[in-house]
Amino acid sequence: MQTGMRQGPEIWIRGPVTDQEPGPPEPAHAHAAARRFSWVGTHGGAGVSTLAAVYGGHDSGRAWPGPGDPSSVLLVARTHAAGLDTAAGAVEIFRRGQAPPGLDLDAVVLVADAPGRLPRPLAQRVKSLESVIDVYRVPWVPAWRLGELGRPPRETSALVRLTGAAH
Repeated sequence: MQTGMRQGPEIWIRGPVTDQEPGPPEPAHAHAAARRFSWVGTHGGAGVSTLAAVYGGHDSGRAWPGPGDPSSVLLVARTHAAGLDTAAGAVEIFRRGQAPPGLDLDAVVLVADAPGRLPRPLAQRVKSLESVIDVYRVPWVPAWRLGELGRPPRETSALVRLTGAAH
């Protein structure tokens, strides 16, 4: 490379380039539905089965996805101190390259461990996680305790778009 020359950012173009006029924009969830995820709990009781039932995808429980399962991983943890610790530890496993080959960590999904706002020390730990990985938050849903899963809560619209869940 010559001195004084700077290399700019790479530009990625998705899909074929044509001379046609663009049509109406597709809904944000149109392509997301084709993507499949494996929900992986970082601790017992994280809410993996409920999330898989509400948002779709493969329920891996606390195990890594197997060969026939989707390789895109969504780690799941509760927002209590122990849950946030296990989530951070699981993210670190991916960062160090110690996760099983072929798995891709897409995001961490934090499920509220109680109604209301997080105490400040826990909120700071969530911010720390958000500085290294995409984090999606799921609020406390009283109906889920009764087994009434229904539709995803409206506060999780970003997670709905990611997973392609019907809303």
